[in-house]
Amino acid sequence: MIFYVVELLDDWNGDVPSWKVSRNLESPRCHLRLWQRFQDDGNVSRCYSTGRPRVTTPNEDRYIYIYFGSYCQKKQTSTASDLSRQLSSATSTTVSRHTVYGRLGHIGLYARRPVRCVQLTATHCRLRLTWSREHALWTPQQWSCVMFSDESRFSLQSDSRRTLIWRAPGTRYHQENTIERHRYGGAGWLVWGGIILGSRTDLHVQSVTMTGHIYRDVILEQHVRLFRGAMGAEFLFMDDNARPHRANIVDECLQSEDITRMDWPAYSPDLNPIEHVWDMLGRRIAARQPPPTCLPELRRALLDEWCNILQDQIDNLILSMPKRCKACIASSGRHTPY
Repeated sequence: MIFYVVELLDDWNGDVPSWKVSRNLESPRCHLRLWQRFQDDGNVSRCYSTGRPRVTTPNEDRYIYIYFGSYCQKKQTSTASDLSRQLSSATSTTVSRHTVYGRLGHIGLYARRPVRCVQLTATHCRLRLTWSREHALWTPQQWSCVMFSDESRFSLQSDSRRTLIWRAPGTRYHQENTIERHRYGGAGWLVWGGIILGSRTDLHVQSVTMTGHIYRDVILEQHVRLFRGAMGAEFLFMDDNARPHRANIVDECLQSEDITRMDWPAYSPDLNPIEHVWDMLGRRIAARQPPPTCLPELRRALLDEWCNILQDQIDNLILSMPKRCKACIASSGRHTPY
């Protein structure tokens, strides 16, 4: 930009008023300084500068690193504005919240959204820890006999709040910049599926809530029983502790079909590999062009994408069970990264 101004000045021979130069520069102050310097000595080259001086001294930076670093780890909900006010009262140095962001970033502390997980009590943690210790040393052959199952709901409307849009200031509530969302997620389908090493069940899709009778008559009789007959007595069936899964008619059906149910700790979706399969299925649905616009299209898309998921991906998730158990043990039964 500076060389462009020099060429303009050479062409104008000093006869052009200074207000016209401002149209070719980003800042009015910038063009006034350059114009005055050109009139004084005919030079507009940039002088050497080390940049904007730091507001805080090295001692104050160490105070932020040591005190605020430990303070933020104890009280994570403190805002950068609160920390800047604390620094001002402690050292009489006024800094902005952006300065606090930068200093804390040097020690690896950043403001991020907290991860949302299910609430775990001490009993839940103890049961999760016990289960993980019992299964941490299972071999791939043992895990190959387990069918992991679960239900999930897919809606026509995305529930993601991370979608960003480009808009001009003051147009937040314009129709083209708003996304209408049903309070309870809108119309959709409830799906059930089961995965096992080397295979998977057909995807069951229904519009109503799962009940004990549907779970027995459809899920167990039409899907699980076939795998039990093919694999024999070594077959283990895993489902969570949802109320329809623990109905008396379901227990009676499992006993009559000689299906062994795997003990499962409550509130442990992170230990169930099929949760990642639902995530892959949801991403595939969201990436379809054009996306489903009605329930029949969404149903067809669910069935198609369920079959398109690579079996190797499912097998890798099942074979990660030893790592999941070890992660649960390392966290003393609390939440894991899975």
